[in-house]
Amino acid sequence: QVQLVESGGGLVQAGGSLRLSCAASGRTFSSYAMGWFRQAPGKEREFVAAISWSGGSTYYADSVKGRFTISRDNAQNTVYLQMNSLKPEDTAVYYCAAEDTIVVVTTPDGYDYWGQGTQVTVSS
Repeated sequence: QVQLVESGGGLVQAGGSLRLSCAASGRTFSSYAMGWFRQAPGKEREFVAAISWSGGSTYYADSVKGRFTISRDNAQNTVYLQMNSLKPEDTAVYYCAAEDTIVVVTTPDGYDYWGQGTQVTVSS
């Protein structure tokens, strides 16, 4: 099993940047595909970005492509989400997710393990 703890959220002005971190416990972190999702009030949880177990493949939602970058450090059991050029519509609770698979999926039901979430608020 994997336990996930997100950090790095906060309040930022539009155009600013934040870097989210997700620290994972467990010996097999390096075998897990990792994803970031977000959920705004009154909306469904939506895909943001995902990365394969090796870090060799990355996937992004169209809404964040070119602004967000997902990366991982398997030695540190950590996955990151660098968010640049933030917009008010990026405001949401951001969740880290993990799945023991070599096939990266971009839907919430494809992940078994979730963190508690971290709030990101972008002011206009």
